[in-house]
Amino acid sequence: MNTNTKETTQTENKTSTKTLKKTRLKTIIATAIISALLGAVVTTFFVDNNGSSANTASSSAEPTKKKPLYWVAPMDPDYKRDKPGKSPMGMELIPYYGDSMAGNKGHGSDASSYEGTGTIRVNPDVINNLGVRTASAQIKNLHSQIDTVGFITYDEDKLVHIHPRVQGWIEKLYVKALGDPIKKNQPLYDIYSPELVNAQEELLLALDRKNQRLITAAENRLVALQVPSQAVEHLIKTKKVQQTVTFYAPQNGVVENLKIREGFYVKPGSTIMSIGDLSEVWLVAEVFERQAAEVKNGTAVTMTLDYLPGKTYRGKVDYVYPTLDAKTRTVKVRLRFNNDKGEFKPNMFAQVAIHTNGDSALLIPKEALIRTGSQDRVVLALGQGSFKSIEVKVGRFDHDNVEILSGLDEGEKVVSSAQFLLDSESSKTSDFKRMNHSDAQQQENEKSNDMSGMDMSKMDMSGMKMPDKSKKATVSSATVNGTVVSVMSEHRMVTIDREAIEKWGREAEQVDFTVADNVDMSLFSIDAYVMFTFEIHDDDFVIVSAMSMKKEMAKPATKSMTMPMNKPSQEGEK
Repeated sequence: MNTNTKETTQTENKTSTKTLKKTRLKTIIATAIISALLGAVVTTFFVDNNGSSANTASSSAEPTKKKPLYWVAPMDPDYKRDKPGKSPMGMELIPYYGDSMAGNKGHGSDASSYEGTGTIRVNPDVINNLGVRTASAQIKNLHSQIDTVGFITYDEDKLVHIHPRVQGWIEKLYVKALGDPIKKNQPLYDIYSPELVNAQEELLLALDRKNQRLITAAENRLVALQVPSQAVEHLIKTKKVQQTVTFYAPQNGVVENLKIREGFYVKPGSTIMSIGDLSEVWLVAEVFERQAAEVKNGTAVTMTLDYLPGKTYRGKVDYVYPTLDAKTRTVKVRLRFNNDKGEFKPNMFAQVAIHTNGDSALLIPKEALIRTGSQDRVVLALGQGSFKSIEVKVGRFDHDNVEILSGLDEGEKVVSSAQFLLDSESSKTSDFKRMNHSDAQQQENEKSNDMSGMDMSKMDMSGMKMPDKSKKATVSSATVNGTVVSVMSEHRMVTIDREAIEKWGREAEQVDFTVADNVDMSLFSIDAYVMFTFEIHDDDFVIVSAMSMKKEMAKPATKSMTMPMNKPSQEGEK
């Protein structure tokens, strides 16, 4: 029994030992599998990091190996070729590898700071040293103040000229000098006139006869001769003829003109004197032709005088003259000012500010505008230290601002200080245009279609049809004879009565042509008979070559020729 018990115990020990070995084996296998998985994950992580680092390092060195996009002339950025060579000036072409900013277009903050060719980047330290300042384009009222000069003159509505209506002699002159003040009903002069004496005697005779009809006629004659009413009443009362008659001032004012002295003989039509009322004066100013449309009747004005510094007078535009001075190219404007205090003297010079009624417009500071002989432009601040010169169309000006009609939007920033230095750099390559949505989309498409970084060595493209770049666009051309009808040399345009083009089935007709820059315009004079070759570009007929002909030498059976002509490739030209 003990033997059986030992055997049983040994058997159980063996069984437990085998079970333990199996458990340990399973644990070792599971540990090995987990270790393998962890190793794979760690290996992948480090390989990816090392690979990205290697790619980063290789990309940093890549520009030195990058192929040029094209070659460009050092002195002419528009002269581009697809291979090395020389420019028309004999200089070696330099390679262009692409704008580094263009590669960043659409990534991060650089996306908003790229506006195409001509965009430049400036270090913030340099911007600070240059003193670059920016200003925003804002919609606000255009305060158009026209500063000009003028002179004070009499109110011509209250300027009176004194003329006699009878012949006679000035017996006494009460006004002695120019500028003397005159009060209404003040005596001016005494005149002896036989005609006035006869008129008085006629009235007395009519009174003696008591003929009312004759009395009325005699009184009317004295009134027509401008005899004062008090003189007529004195005559009727005293029944005595006055040898001299006194004439009186019709209004207040000053003597503006005096052309007589005592003893002068005068007759109807001669000017004795002029009296000007200074209670209100005119100021005649001039504005330039381009400003005339802004001035209207009733526009508020401000006037200052040199002899009264510190004082400002307010008035309004009374009248805008309808004619333009051919010599000065200015329009006269009449202003009206009250002069109760007598501060304004005729012929004084004055500084005038005409405050025109401004309306809302897109404005930028006037100093931000760069004006050249052919275009107006500004330097657009794109942010992130990026700038570009763009063309704008300007409208009206005021003292501080200029109106922008096109080229800018509200809120955009332009450089208002140190812009000339930035413009000189950007304008070398700038197209002076804004990128619109289609331009940005095209650049995105070009970027997405860029397969320069793809490994195509393992791609099977045997079934793919690639575009044939060797094929070039064709244009239609024809050679024909014709007679010149009209010439516009400044626009390089001519009208020619051409003959029939049989190949095209076109009958003879009168057609307008544009002359290419390489063709001598002197060949085209009115009634000149020429043989010329023209091409059709976007529905325009462009003459590319021409020669003078004589009608008697031209073959009657000359047939116009049509041929497809290859357009020269910009990249393939030299």
